[in-house]
Amino acid sequence: MIPLILYEIPSNLDGNYWSPNPAKPRFVLGYKGLPFQVEWVEYADIASRMQEIGARKNKLADGREIHTLPVLSDPNTNALITDSWEIAEYLEKTYPEKPIFNNKSKGLIRVFDTAFANLGRAALTFPLLRSSQILNKRSAEYFIAAREAQFKEKISEFSPEGPKRDEHWATIERAMETCKEWYDKEAGKWLMGDVFSYADILVASRLFWFRRVLHDDEWTRIVSWDDGRWEKFLADVEKECGGV
Repeated sequence: MIPLILYEIPSNLDGNYWSPNPAKPRFVLGYKGLPFQVEWVEYADIASRMQEIGARKNKLADGREIHTLPVLSDPNTNALITDSWEIAEYLEKTYPEKPIFNNKSKGLIRVFDTAFANLGRAALTFPLLRSSQILNKRSAEYFIAAREAQFKEKISEFSPEGPKRDEHWATIERAMETCKEWYDKEAGKWLMGDVFSYADILVASRLFWFRRVLHDDEWTRIVSWDDGRWEKFLADVEKECGGV
């Protein structure tokens, strides 16, 4: 089998990986045991590189259509897929062994995806601020300009120390407490009890992002919640997905 190619955004961190959206297909590829390689593309080069390979644009919630990552290329089928959710659907359909949408759960997991994303949306600028600080210079400049335009404020105003940062922390903690309540509805460590699914990958990808971009003491704060539940959860997902 020819290795698949996952297009990701690099950083100045050891190992490069940091972004939550490319983490989702990477976890799926690892869980399904599919060989793949990564091509790193700086933010400023995404549009030109994706045009070069023929990847389609992604339609955003505000109606804009732009080139985004992740993108997956499968030389075994000549497929080229944009967007983490569509990549997950493609991998499930093309490589159905070790399913991630068990028991016809895709529709419910799609709803879960939206609900989980909405939980922490009010605090999004905090991890985005931290993300801007771990990017390579060219990507950082592009990322900051794009996010300032998106949120209509300077990056220095995203999450300054003080009341605004405190509220961001309160939002993140409430989000993870709600997530805990959802998980506690079933016996077992996964959202569907003993059945691992794409829903668990969605949660793990957010935690992975936090672990990579937040300062050590900030990640330690999250780890302290619920007796270290979320650090253990992330470790369990990484183990389930082959340590990718």
